Amino acid sequence: MTKTRALVAALSLAGIALAGSLSAQTALKDVPYVRDGLIDVGMAIEISDKCSSIRARTFRGIGFLQSLKNHASALGYSDAEIEAYVDDGAEKRRLEAIAREKLAALGAVANDESSYCAVGRAQIAQGTQVGRLLR
Repeated sequence: MTKTRALVAALSLAGIALAGSLSAQTALKDVPYVRDGLIDVGMAIEISDKCSSIRARTFRGIGFLQSLKNHASALGYSDAEIEAYVDDGAEKRRLEAIAREKLAALGAVANDESSYCAVGRAQIAQGTQVGRLLR
């Protein structure tokens, strides 16, 4: 997911960062809205990478990522903690693996563009978060 990595790097530049914990606070990777949101973004990017007829909605994606940062901030995570989470290579790989597993469960097959297109069109039709990040 090369675009996913690039998007995550862009998130850092945009001030969208996630990480660590304040005292007894839950690790940011265990905050469902943030974690699942990043997985949804990864799924949307993977679909747009693999299906030539579907594109990622870049500005909508940036807005959604900002909402993830705002959510983390509202929970008390600092910008430094958020950034550390986004920059964590092991966590990036873990989230990418989850995104690929979810896509496979939805019917996406490696090296089969039509399967990614079918999954993407279904996500768009269902109005899922992944679908709202695609066009």
